[in-house]
Amino acid sequence: MFIKFRLFSFINGIARAVPHRQYHTGSTAQGLSLQMEIIRHSILIKGIVQGVGFRPFVVRLAKVAGITGLVTNTSSGVEIEAQGRRESVELFMAGLRDRLPPMALVLETVVSDITPVEGETSFAIRPSRTEANATVVVPPDIATCPNCLNELLDPGNRRHHYPFINCTDCGPRYSIIESIPYDRPGTGMKSFTLCIECKREYEDINDRRFHAQPNACPRCGPVLEALNPGGDSLDGDPLELAREYLAAGKIVALMGLGGFHLACDAMDEGAVSTLRQRKQRPKKPFAVMASDIENAGKIIELDATTRALLTSPSAPIVISQSSGELTLAGCVAPGQTTLGVFLPYTPLHHLLFTDNGGNGPKFLVMTSGNRSDEPIISTTQAALEKLGTVADLFIVHNRPIVHPVDDSVVKSVAGVGDVMVRRARGYAPRPLPLPLPASASAKSRVVLALGAELVNTICIASDGLAYLGPHVGDLKNLETEEGYRRSIDHLLELLEVQPDLVACDLHPDYRSSAIAREWEKRGIEVVRVQHHEAHATACMAEHGFSGEALAMTLDGIGLGHDKTAWGGELLAGSPGHFTRVAHLAPVHQPGGDRAAREPWRMAAAYLRKILGSSWNSLPLQTFSHQTEAELETLETMMERDLGSPLTSSCGRLFDGAAAILGFTGPMLYSAQAPIELEGLASTATATREYPPALIEKRAGTFVIDPSPILSALLDDSLEGTDRGSAALGFHSAVAKSFAAAALMAASDTGLKKIFLTGGCFQNGILLREMIELLEKLGLEVYCHRQVPPNDGGISFGQAAYALLHKS
Repeated sequence: MFIKFRLFSFINGIARAVPHRQYHTGSTAQGLSLQMEIIRHSILIKGIVQGVGFRPFVVRLAKVAGITGLVTNTSSGVEIEAQGRRESVELFMAGLRDRLPPMALVLETVVSDITPVEGETSFAIRPSRTEANATVVVPPDIATCPNCLNELLDPGNRRHHYPFINCTDCGPRYSIIESIPYDRPGTGMKSFTLCIECKREYEDINDRRFHAQPNACPRCGPVLEALNPGGDSLDGDPLELAREYLAAGKIVALMGLGGFHLACDAMDEGAVSTLRQRKQRPKKPFAVMASDIENAGKIIELDATTRALLTSPSAPIVISQSSGELTLAGCVAPGQTTLGVFLPYTPLHHLLFTDNGGNGPKFLVMTSGNRSDEPIISTTQAALEKLGTVADLFIVHNRPIVHPVDDSVVKSVAGVGDVMVRRARGYAPRPLPLPLPASASAKSRVVLALGAELVNTICIASDGLAYLGPHVGDLKNLETEEGYRRSIDHLLELLEVQPDLVACDLHPDYRSSAIAREWEKRGIEVVRVQHHEAHATACMAEHGFSGEALAMTLDGIGLGHDKTAWGGELLAGSPGHFTRVAHLAPVHQPGGDRAAREPWRMAAAYLRKILGSSWNSLPLQTFSHQTEAELETLETMMERDLGSPLTSSCGRLFDGAAAILGFTGPMLYSAQAPIELEGLASTATATREYPPALIEKRAGTFVIDPSPILSALLDDSLEGTDRGSAALGFHSAVAKSFAAAALMAASDTGLKKIFLTGGCFQNGILLREMIELLEKLGLEVYCHRQVPPNDGGISFGQAAYALLHKS
């Protein structure tokens, strides 16, 4: 007998394998004979089954079932041999299916019958074994579990206030793994020898720390150290010093799980303002760590979804509406009606909020330890070099961070649920199943997908699974590119694979495309995937779909097949066979990339389309900050098509609308104008009713002209209409216009499924209204959940596209 099963369903975010096995018995006597028969199964389990207490779970399960055998970690997964009476082995198999450890993720199980072993009397853990073709799944880092938190705060426990407490249910995983199988010698803990007590726990099958690889205590584990900006060690308890500095309005650089954070008191206006100045981050909202879920509820609205996300083992930053019950420093999130909030997810974080006098902080700004546009810092030396003029105190430790990983970000959208914004700590590199073509070659191929230029991630597809790496960032500078290259090398090494196919963006000037050419010179085939087709494929693949459908891809920019800048697209077809069936009417983008940073330029471009050259005499606030010469120069550029490429970008449409409603100056962080426009819309108590866009079919393609919407928006802006109502009216009119185009495309193509993707669908108002409208029109709507709709999901789409198109 040989049984193999895979799964593609998730329950509460964790996949569960469900085998379908039936045993047929004849007579009662024959059935009794089968029950008494001694059998032995060989079982290979693939997935996140190392670093999550799986072997201890198997041993305990074997004892309950009364069977003998063995379990071992291999570089392919967990291998089990289970022997006993048939009913006992069946009981054991049922436990493997239904009683998994909390963080386990079973993706595939292979079962075969082997010859029973005579004289076997126990169930043993065998030494780990490395194999040629590794398929083990690397577990993500896990937030501190309730049991460890109780021990951390228990004065009678030997790990009382020990900032590196962990067990098989929590603690560092991906950030410390150097190699697989996942054993202590292959982690950043290899230099820490277990003391007698920790070793006893490690070897005790009944202990929660049985085979917990990062296990440690104050006698044998990592330690904290406090340094001044010059790198000199400071006397005293590092955590006491940190709390003192924070209370005094100072900035503390904290070496955490996946890198450094910069922390300050979120209630202290002066401290937050100083952090902004030193970090050179004038406007972008800061994330806030609340001491506990009760305090989180004082600053954001907590529905069931938000509460579950905040307290989950992944512990992401959750963007939710501000509650207004308690006000933080005004410069924490200027111009926003939402806050990004998360809870302590390491023992070190919990201890920062713990004060014996009960006067500890309740809210801390906790932002990535880097300068703007640079990757997160993960070593003490680099922190001192780059943050020496930013932080007043450095709290560091001697547990190496092997894989730097930033915090994950999830947005809670009322009426929709949670939308992934940045997939990193707690999620990456947890794999996602891929829909594969029928050809046997697809599963055997290894694809390295290099992602986009901005909000970059990488993805490796192997054995039918996509390993989406953590957030890298924008490939704008040498430091980020070096981190990007390291992330490629690390993930390939961990998976022990080499690509035979590389996927990248169609744009030849992206750094990721340049790296693809390096692989091409080594003889590796390269697939160049159009940006929006990658977005569409990512959303389809996330839902296990590879057939024909519609995809609405709304974002900032992506090079189109016609060499213009796309971004407001409706595609029809399947990966490798998409057709552009609708798009926003092209408009000038005066100054090229500069217009993506200065929204007044896009306002000028759209208003010129409506009013001609008289646009520059409009008394709009956004134009008042420009000189007459600058306005005239822009008009000349557009009139003569100089440095003004055409774009159909929805992101640029939102930029222009924000400027018409009063956004001035350059954007100081990515998508600032649209984000503030969404915030403005969320304050509205009523909405303006604007006419929809004009939709005209040209050469078989529906062209969406938003001029009527912007003309009405301009009138309201000049008349001083409530800006919140106008902003909400704009969102509604754009959603109605795209929904109308989708219905036309569905009628033309006969396709009823539609996938919503692209960075514009991080906008909760647009996403919610679009879903409601499309469903009312009878379409079957899908949006992103586990993969970001922004360019962080591009690599996943590229990997799926390459497999589906090339296999």
